[in-house]
Amino acid sequence: MPSASPPSKTVLARYRGNWQSEIDSAAIYRAMAAAEPQADLAALYRRLAQAEEGHALFWQRRLEQALGHPLQPRTSTRARVLIWLARRLGANAVLPTVMSQEADNRGSYDGQAETRSTTMPAQERSHARLLAHLSSRARHGWNGSRYAQLEGRHGASDGNALRAAVLGANDGLVSTFCLLMGAAGAQFSGSALLTTALAGALAGAGSMAMGEWISVQSARELYARQIAAEADELEQAPEEEREELALIYQAKGFSAEEAQAISHRVMAQHGSALDTLVREELGINPDELGGSPWAAAGTSFIVFLLGAAVPALPLLVLSGLQAVQACVAASGLGLLLIGMGITLFTGGSAWRSGLRQLAIGAAAAALTYGAGRWLATGLG
Repeated sequence: MPSASPPSKTVLARYRGNWQSEIDSAAIYRAMAAAEPQADLAALYRRLAQAEEGHALFWQRRLEQALGHPLQPRTSTRARVLIWLARRLGANAVLPTVMSQEADNRGSYDGQAETRSTTMPAQERSHARLLAHLSSRARHGWNGSRYAQLEGRHGASDGNALRAAVLGANDGLVSTFCLLMGAAGAQFSGSALLTTALAGALAGAGSMAMGEWISVQSARELYARQIAAEADELEQAPEEEREELALIYQAKGFSAEEAQAISHRVMAQHGSALDTLVREELGINPDELGGSPWAAAGTSFIVFLLGAAVPALPLLVLSGLQAVQACVAASGLGLLLIGMGITLFTGGSAWRSGLRQLAIGAAAAALTYGAGRWLATGLG
């Protein structure tokens, strides 16, 4: 029989992409398991890591067979950063990013011929169901915060807060940079530039803080009203609430009989009935209600100022054209790093994202610089 032709470069590239993705996922799950204090959740991460390690071995063997030499698995830079964050900030800091990646990759093997006769496509799709299965045990050991984060319902989880911090710093950098370029275009003096930077940074940070406070406080008030309405419905029409809960569990994959049995057990425990209905029907975590508005406001204020400091700091030590040039250089580097940092949460090319961020920031700064020059000329 003739030997099979070697895989093409395109196929080998796909093999390598699959292999690297599985290596990274396994390493991240191992780090999350080590950083997770809750035994059940740590066990879930270890199970996911074992599955991903099996997938990585599958692709490694295919690559080694095609290339004719052994390969050494190595994690990517993005994975190493996420592992570092998990070890120092906890598993929750990277949980939303990892869950988003799993959702994106859920059907990645469905169209690949090599995996059709394996359990790999089903395993990839089952990861989300495994998380949901363990999160349903929240009453037996997990707190409400963890439950809400696993269900993906709580926008203020640690990982999302990390994203918000990066974006808040970006807002501070871009707005202050553009403001300074507008002032530089109008040929402001060195002291006027520094005053503009300080005033703009404080104004922007205050505006961001107020916006965050209003947003979180409004959400808390809305959630409180919804919980009160749910409590009233539970008191007035318990049978209707039980039927709604049974339908929810059926939608999760339980049979009609299982869903009815679970809903009966939940409704029999009056103390937990409202808590369960609020989580399952409304998708609200009653333990947090969106987090602290003051913490959100304070964090927004600080991260905005940190971003604003990047273009403003050169003005403290330099003057004239050198100060403006240093402001441009510092801001450009900051934009590049922020753009690259965003890929920790979105995936993709770090350089492409960084350069895109730099180009957008430069365009905005050029616009304000031109506006400043035009106003200075028009006003004499």
